[in-house]
Amino acid sequence: MKRTGAWLTVYALEQIGARFTFGIPGVHTTELYDALNSSNRITQVLVTHEGGASFMADAVGRLSDSIGVLTVVPAAGLTHAASGIGEAFLDGVPMLVISGGPRTDTGHRYQLHQMDTHQFMSGLTKATFRVTRHEDVVPTLFKAYAIATEGEPGPVFVELPVDVLLMTGEIGELPQFRREPAAPLQAEAEIARAVELLAGARHPCIFAGWGTRDATAELTRLAGWLEAPVATTLQGLSVFPASHPLHVGFGFGASAVPAAQNAFKDCDCMVAIGTRFAEIATGSYGAEVPENLIHIDINPKVFGANYPAKVGIAGDAAVVLRALMTALEKTPRRSSDGTLRQRIKADKAAYRESWYRHDAPDIVNPARFFDALRRATPDEGIIAIDDGNHTFLTAELMPIHAPKSVILPTDFNCMGYAVPAAIGAKLACPDRSVQAIVGDGAFMMTCMEILTATSNNLGVVYYVFNDGELAQIAQAQQIPYNRKPATTIGRLNIEGVALATGAAYLPMNDNAAIDGVIGKANAIAADGRPVIVAVRIDYSKRTAFTSGAVKTNFSRFPLNEKLRFLTRAAVRHVIG
Repeated sequence: MKRTGAWLTVYALEQIGARFTFGIPGVHTTELYDALNSSNRITQVLVTHEGGASFMADAVGRLSDSIGVLTVVPAAGLTHAASGIGEAFLDGVPMLVISGGPRTDTGHRYQLHQMDTHQFMSGLTKATFRVTRHEDVVPTLFKAYAIATEGEPGPVFVELPVDVLLMTGEIGELPQFRREPAAPLQAEAEIARAVELLAGARHPCIFAGWGTRDATAELTRLAGWLEAPVATTLQGLSVFPASHPLHVGFGFGASAVPAAQNAFKDCDCMVAIGTRFAEIATGSYGAEVPENLIHIDINPKVFGANYPAKVGIAGDAAVVLRALMTALEKTPRRSSDGTLRQRIKADKAAYRESWYRHDAPDIVNPARFFDALRRATPDEGIIAIDDGNHTFLTAELMPIHAPKSVILPTDFNCMGYAVPAAIGAKLACPDRSVQAIVGDGAFMMTCMEILTATSNNLGVVYYVFNDGELAQIAQAQQIPYNRKPATTIGRLNIEGVALATGAAYLPMNDNAAIDGVIGKANAIAADGRPVIVAVRIDYSKRTAFTSGAVKTNFSRFPLNEKLRFLTRAAVRHVIG
């Protein structure tokens, strides 16, 4: 039989369970978009910018069993989408990146959008493919999907030249997609060694990352058995419930909140699960890890990369933790007198109180805002966070109670993530509330994508922390330089953005307005209309992460460089 490459592409996407495609059609993809329009399983989402498309696809990959799919033109479409593709690559998020391509049947050079897209995509994806025969379309997309979802997930790029998409070709029997079963865990010796280390530990601790997102039940069981405090990475904020008395917060080193620092202070054996000990997770590598480190990750390349592991166990977090618990339950359970839990509770309360004491008139206290947001948000509600000072305020002050209820950029650290990612989240999970926390600087990068939310009747609430400054980098500049160049942003009329995109607009100017505005925003969003809330946020109190990371980095400077920085800051302080 004869089929176009576009028809074959849609068939393959339906086979792998794709629910959405994100992008903007162009001359290389008109046939693909026409074929997608005939599918009753896949919804095309037209975006305002391909960068927004990639962040939406990222959110679908993080929150659902379906993979996020980009359908973009080559060259410009790919370069626009590159930031979101790179974010997915470094954060371990599955994604299919499908682009059209110049014709392969004419011999012409210098065609429209002609460039070496594979060289460009090679540093941002797990693999790249170029399909030149119709019979290879479906098998290639099946293979791309398998690579994207197996092991440590990530994006895979497939180029489909326009002649393959447009024209028909002879194909044989259409293959059916079958997922290969996971290989059984082969780690008996490593499990036994881990149990031995834990049995001899006086103060075991657990550090959990994004790789534990499907193992919350197993992680909770392990923490209770060991009576061990649990800290999470930034990306892993939702893998362990903040309502659990052994939860201590984000990070555990010098950049962590007091509850985490104190609970991990005497740690003599650590179980690290689904984390690479990357820069943000460790507060610029300021975290001290004990010699007895048990490191569990699906990617064995992370073992020993930044901290040496006494035991490395490669495998899916849930599978490994179940095997570990089976072995641990043959040993005596660790007893508890409740002291650790009481200390964690007291440390959290004291840290909260330090923020309450920072109240000021005519401005919003972050702790009071997040207290109200937590009360008004179901545990399963999704929060998309952008990159900036608000990231660490959310991490330290917003308790997260349910798995996969927070998404945010981490290692690639893209500003502009939250606005489109929240749209992808609402599409993937229409029955869950979706809210975004975004600074005004990051908001300006992608705010016009709210038009996509309006066009699709998506009730997303955007809380824009508005202070007229790039606050995170401004604070990082102010400490060593005593000034903060190039961080004041232009006067942003947030209400004008709402008018332009069809969103509702609500101002939140002080603490007295918090509860009422949140309630009104939720009511409007429930009717399928996006809402932009301009929060006049107080950024004057630094987060534990910001203060700790600056000190950690400064402590590594050579003595002469420390003196130079201190002298310069002192002189600038004196002269104003």
